[in-house]
Amino acid sequence: MFIFFFLQALIRVTDALSSNYYENSCPMLEEIVRNTVKQATENDKTVPAALLRMHFHDCFIRGCDGSVLLSSVGTSTAEKDGPPNVSLHAFYVIDNAKEAVEAICPGVVSCADILALAARDAVTLTGGPYWDVPKGRKDGRVSRASDTRQLPAPTFNISQLMQSFSQRGLTGEDLVALSGGHTLGFSHCTSFQNRIHNFDSTHDVDPTLNPSFAASLKNVCAAHNKAKNAGSTMDPSSATFDNTYFKLLFQGKSLFSSDQALLTTSKTKSLVSKFATSQQAFHDAFAKSMVKMSSLTGGQEVRRKCGKVN
Repeated sequence: MFIFFFLQALIRVTDALSSNYYENSCPMLEEIVRNTVKQATENDKTVPAALLRMHFHDCFIRGCDGSVLLSSVGTSTAEKDGPPNVSLHAFYVIDNAKEAVEAICPGVVSCADILALAARDAVTLTGGPYWDVPKGRKDGRVSRASDTRQLPAPTFNISQLMQSFSQRGLTGEDLVALSGGHTLGFSHCTSFQNRIHNFDSTHDVDPTLNPSFAASLKNVCAAHNKAKNAGSTMDPSSATFDNTYFKLLFQGKSLFSSDQALLTTSKTKSLVSKFATSQQAFHDAFAKSMVKMSSLTGGQEVRRKCGKVN
């Protein structure tokens, strides 16, 4: 209960955001961010997944306040260096976009808004939906690695997932739609190791996993894996924002326990089925849920550099 009230105190859904917030003060903003993300993606196909995950991890701590972008200072370890975030990358994309925006609109646009726009552009550039991003977020000054324990883990069951999302005003449909973001990117072995080695007292491998798929994962991720970058793409079309993720759930070919958990209640399972059948339904729901999630706010200022407080 303490955690719930703690989150409510830090995260609020605001009605101050507006799609035309910078219409007069920085009309070139969206074009600058889009071009920056596009150029980075052309050089590195892993950028879109990184930006989407970065935005999600930002919003789920203190609201979408850009706190995930802050660098650790001295003994104060920031969110980006917390265990769930050490694999986050592509911070340079946000820094590059911010630098370009500052050159024409100094001190006007928050890093949090740039990250929200970059996440949208990352989805759109990989074949996903477009949505108008409400803007007007402020940047936060607090970033603690210890707070990353609040992020939903890949080992969560459906009850834990629902609780994590509901604490932030998000529904079961938001949970399933936003989980579809796992169609992009790559996961290290540590995030799904629990499913392929010593799963429980009677199974070495999670019995809900497709046997041949499990075997392929075990081949990549040894029981005592030492390879730093070993892992698997989230799905075979991991650079395209499609509905393959949902189709794979029914085939027992999802990576995380939290993915498989979506099939354990009738409501979430029916949504998985709906999105597996209709990519358009998934895209529509994802865009709606992204607007909802990214409207959680909690900042106080506009940072001139995204990696440090003013």
